[in-house]
Amino acid sequence: MAHRRTFRSIAAHLLAIIASLIAIIPVYLICVNALKSSAQSSSMGIEFPNELHLENFATVIEQGRLTTSFLNSMLYASSASIIATLFAAMAAFVLSRQRTRFNRFIYLFLIMGIALPINFFTLTKIMQITHLINTKPGIIILYATLQLPFAIFLIYGFVESIPRELDEAATMDGCGPVSIFFSVIMPLLTPVLVTTGILSFLNTWNDFIMPLYYLNSSANWPMTLAVYNFFGQYKQSWNLVSADILLTILPVLIIYLAGQRFILSGMTSGAVKG
Repeated sequence: MAHRRTFRSIAAHLLAIIASLIAIIPVYLICVNALKSSAQSSSMGIEFPNELHLENFATVIEQGRLTTSFLNSMLYASSASIIATLFAAMAAFVLSRQRTRFNRFIYLFLIMGIALPINFFTLTKIMQITHLINTKPGIIILYATLQLPFAIFLIYGFVESIPRELDEAATMDGCGPVSIFFSVIMPLLTPVLVTTGILSFLNTWNDFIMPLYYLNSSANWPMTLAVYNFFGQYKQSWNLVSADILLTILPVLIIYLAGQRFILSGMTSGAVKG
């Protein structure tokens, strides 16, 4: 029995090491090749550069218009995550506290969006009719809408764990539904709200399909689309392409590492309490 447990432990550690290598190796290749010359990076090898070429990043920022695309990505990801998190929290509170068949149907209907594919034909028609296509407000609303199903699902289980006696006590003190939510419930939702906000931000930042379909003007492009366009122009210069990709994923890595403990605490708290 002891040998079997030892074998399982070793196997689990080996799988974890393999999974870590699969995740780390592509990032490592991007990092080392971003610092190489054009000739040395042509093979995308794993060796360290003979000489650091930090000018690659300056070239990428200037030629790839990364400053504009970075500000666009920050605007889209931040706005969409805030809107989605706020509206999801309010919806989860109402659907959780008012248990009716209709509300249960609405909840199940909303979270179906997690699994169902997007109908791009209908979505394009709606974007055209509302004149939101190729506009910054349009892509923000679109991203916020896409994040709502998972956000509601995540927050709903957390709201369920909050005792209803708090609502009754606040009602006795003269609070209305809006005051109860913002003054009593919302502060208790901080872990799951931060988790939802960070995940929504990461999903929006990394998205490529939506801006490709609905943003025609290069002035509105986020970083993912700027990288795609840059690759088409400099696909022979892997050092510049690697530097471009590294600058694009760097904000995501920083935000994920900074918010990792919030993500873990929000997920586990929702799982345990819900």
